[in-house]
Amino acid sequence: MLNELAERAVSLAGANRKREHGTHLHTLSEAVDRGEPLPLGTPNRDLADMAAYKMAMVGFDTVAIERFVVVDELGVGGTFDRLLHYSGPGPDGRHFEGLLIGDLKTGSVQYGGLKMASQLAVYAHGERYDHTRFPVDGRDKKALATWRKTSVPADEAMTAYADTAEVSRDWGVIIHLPAGEAQCTLYWANLRIGWEAALLAGDIRRMRATRGALAAFGGSAQRIV
Repeated sequence: MLNELAERAVSLAGANRKREHGTHLHTLSEAVDRGEPLPLGTPNRDLADMAAYKMAMVGFDTVAIERFVVVDELGVGGTFDRLLHYSGPGPDGRHFEGLLIGDLKTGSVQYGGLKMASQLAVYAHGERYDHTRFPVDGRDKKALATWRKTSVPADEAMTAYADTAEVSRDWGVIIHLPAGEAQCTLYWANLRIGWEAALLAGDIRRMRATRGALAAFGGSAQRIV
């Protein structure tokens, strides 16, 4: 309860305003890609941002919006913003045609290139997964603990997975739309580098969970760390 009150106080103070505006721009961009009109009363600065977004994305066809995937190899899952079809010059100047993972960023991208490439690489290696097949209220800790221990027959578990279209595992697209600047810039994301980083992160996560690196001094073989 105290955490919720603190979060509410922080939000009322305006700390989450930028994040919330970014979420709002994501919602507007989805309407643009679906060919839907923007809500009445949309501020002019948001209209300008969406005009910039539409101009930047003119060379892409939106195949899917907000698709959830899992990567069993890494034990992770997530939702990417766009599945895009692109036909045109690739990052090496050669013709590229196929499906790309696209992700919209409304904050700074100056220092997050490797992180974003890794994020998109994980999406590109993912399998579509319908998490609603086995629902659980994540806010209920007891229910979540029970859910995690529940065994599901393999054939039933497989019904949650779906075939994934052939998505490029070499390249993805970062769509940078900084809020209120009426500018949208596209970046190629090198997913080969990103996947290497994701695998390394997985190795580090496993190593961080390793115990037994230290033992008590004095002849005792008891592990302490």
